[in-house]
Amino acid sequence: MEKLKFMWPCMELRSKALEYREEYLRNGETELHGAALFDQMDYAPWLELTVRNRRAETARPDWVQSSTFFVVRERDGRIIGMVDIRHRLNDFLAAFGGHIGYGVRPSERRKGYATEILRMALTYARREIGLKRVMIACYKENEGSWRTILANGGRLEREFVHTDGKTVQVYWVEL
Repeated sequence: MEKLKFMWPCMELRSKALEYREEYLRNGETELHGAALFDQMDYAPWLELTVRNRRAETARPDWVQSSTFFVVRERDGRIIGMVDIRHRLNDFLAAFGGHIGYGVRPSERRKGYATEILRMALTYARREIGLKRVMIACYKENEGSWRTILANGGRLEREFVHTDGKTVQVYWVEL
């Protein structure tokens, strides 16, 4: 496994970030998991949002404090994925989203990166935020995601049918 690191979004990563997002679109995907709305916003306002959301006092009123990172491969500086680590759960996140959302760019999937990204995110949640338990949700049809969660100690708590008709699985990981 190649060495990865978390990097805060910044203007210096703009072109790499836009290329990352474009790869999803070329792959027919419209949702970037773990991206805190990057799939719906221009880079500069999105960057401002992620900076504001780092502090509870400045986070959007309908959101929670969160740490959003690019996951960068150290060897070549390529953005491999993204992760959004929420410091607490509000009603919406407790029902549907959980503490951690993550994604891996299409060309880098099935290489073990997701398992490493989630491991790093769980370490961050424990060490930097002080969480003891973490909720993570995924679609049941996304075998790669639920296998990643299980590989990181996830225990299935429940399943439900989302408004889109897909079954969602909710896992908890003890830290």
